[in-house]
Amino acid sequence: MDTLALILSIIGSLNWGLVGIFQFDLVAWLFGGQDVVVSRIVYTVIGLAGLWCISLLFRRFRRMGDE
Repeated sequence: MDTLALILSIIGSLNWGLVGIFQFDLVAWLFGGQDVVVSRIVYTVIGLAGLWCISLLFRRFRRMGDE
């Protein structure tokens, strides 16, 4: 699950990089627009993956404190 969340977070960050630099939303382009249900699902799944990655950060700090 951690690896999948990390991969999805990387995809999301690359998409935001494309939006920021080129004003090109790859997810919207692939699925037919930002308002299409599939695009909204992809955005939601990537957002949830980002939230999961926050837990990875705290788990890492907890492990460092245990040593």
